Formats: sequence, structure tokens, C-alpha cells
Amino acid sequence: MRAARLIHLVLLLQTRGSMTAAELAATLEVSERTVGRDVLALSEAGVPVYAERGRAGGYRLVDGYRTRLTGLGRDEAEALFLSGVPAALRAMGLHDAASAARLKVSAALLPELRDAPDSAAQRFHLDAPGWWQEPDTPKLLPPVAEAVWGDLRLRLTYRRDDGAVERELEPYGLVLKAGVWYLVARVEGRLRVYRLDRAVAVEVSGEHFRRDPEVDLAAFWARHAAEFARSLLREEVVVRLSSRGARRLPYVTDSAAARNALAAAGAPDVLGRVIVTLPVEGLDVAYEQLLALGPEVEVLGPADLRERFAFAAERLAALYASGRVPA
Repeated sequence: MRAARLIHLVLLLQTRGSMTAAELAATLEVSERTVGRDVLALSEAGVPVYAERGRAGGYRLVDGYRTRLTGLGRDEAEALFLSGVPAALRAMGLHDAASAARLKVSAALLPELRDAPDSAAQRFHLDAPGWWQEPDTPKLLPPVAEAVWGDLRLRLTYRRDDGAVERELEPYGLVLKAGVWYLVARVEGRLRVYRLDRAVAVEVSGEHFRRDPEVDLAAFWARHAAEFARSLLREEVVVRLSSRGARRLPYVTDSAAARNALAAAGAPDVLGRVIVTLPVEGLDVAYEQLLALGPEVEVLGPADLRERFAFAAERLAALYASGRVPA
């Protein structure tokens, strides 16, 4: 633990040039007294670190000194490629490895390139969850991430509608979709997907499994997501849309289904309205989604959905008929 901290301290000074005891203590999450002891230990070991006095003083390395301790370990190298998603790294327990990797890369850069990490960070940031959604990190994500990175079999207890089930899994990968974590795992020779917020218990074994090199996580997820989206659209509704309603339709319902339905629609009538047959998840969902279009949509079928919209229109008309604002 201390050896890793000493290396971290040297790399910090090599990268940043000079740092105060307070800055080093805050970065390393230790006391300033511990920083002083670490600097003394480095000096005794032959590392040319010295203290500068005065208000602008701090610790620094002798000019020109460069450590050779910049080789990346496997965990650091893998974490480095995920450094654009810091929240995900923290959730999976890889933040320290990624920080060490970035520091080693920074230390190996030429002086004129030292600002590259900060420059990139100021120009790109990934915020995965959708608007008005608080990220909810599953409590069992860190051990699952450990199994994924280590190619270790695990036992997952998973909550379903019909009760909890237990599965022996070969965890292939993790997917963060719109703030929700999913595990892609091989079970009995087939790849399956599990929502981690429904995991009840996880037990990581010490047994390694051999990955299938033909499995492409990104390609599998793309196919799975497309199939899942299609499987949800089990019913159809027929609607008449104004030109404004047609433009807004992809923003209130499944965008791909909406665009396909609009493309298949016939020519608009004299008022610019089109009749569209739209696949939907269910009539209740369609009611909530299409209601957002207000007078820009008329439901033609099924009949019971049209009746619900007619009733909603009557209630709205009654609310606004008096012309006065309620107290």
C-alpha cells in the first residue's frame, strides 16, 4: 500500500512539477505529516525530491529527473480505455486503476504535451443517464465487475416476476444503457442479459472460464436492443396526424417505429394530415404517449382507445369552458 503511494507521489511531482504538502495530502488522501514522511523515505531511497521554502514553495523533483516506473499494468491499461466514463469507473471500482494509468501516461508525455489530459477533459464529458433521472448504481455491481474483468464464473440470484432464481454464469460484459446497468453472460451455452438492479445476491468463484473469441459485446448488444425494442411493440393503433403531430411523433413514442410508420403512410389530405398505423407497446402506453400530442392527433382505432381520447377531450373542454381560472 505504501509502496504504491510512494510511486504515486513521484509520478505526481514528475507530471505537475511542484506541489504543496496540502495538495499532495489531498490527492493521496493522507495527512500532511504522512506526506513529509513519504518524501523523507524517497530521499533516503535516492529519489531526488526536495522542498522549496516560502509562500509559493512545495515539493519538487530535481530538474531532468524522470522515473522509469511508468509501465502500465493490465488493470490500469484496461481502465485507461474507459477513462471517458468516470462515473462508470467509480461504480465498477476501477477509479484508482484508471487514475494511476492516466498519471503514468501523463508522466511519460513530453513537457509540451502535459496539458493534453486536461485539454481533452475540458472538451468532452459523458453524462449517461437521461434527463430527470438520477443514476442508480446497483450495490452488487463491484463484485460483478470483478468477475467480468477477471473472467471468473459467478453465481447470481436474480429477482423475476415469478420469484427469485439462481444461475451459474460466465460473465462476458457490462452494458450501461440510459443509466441502467446490464450484465451479458453465457448460460448453458447461450448469451443472456440480466438487469443488475434486480440481482439479489452475487457469489464470485475462483474458477476461471475461457471466453469465446467470436463474441463481440457491442454487436451482440446492438442485436439484442433491436430485438427487445421490436418485441415490446405488440399492438397497433391507427391515428390521423397533423403536419406538426407527424413531426413530433418520433419524440413521444418509439422513434424507429414512428419513423417507419410515417414512411409507410399515404399521401396527406388537403389539410396536410396523414393516417398512420403505429406499432405500440400496449394501449395504455399508447394513451399516455399520444396524449402528449394534444389536438395534433386523432385516434381512429381501436375503438376503445378512441373512446378514451374522446372522454379526455370532453374533460379538457369542460375544464376550459367557463373561461375563468379556478382559485
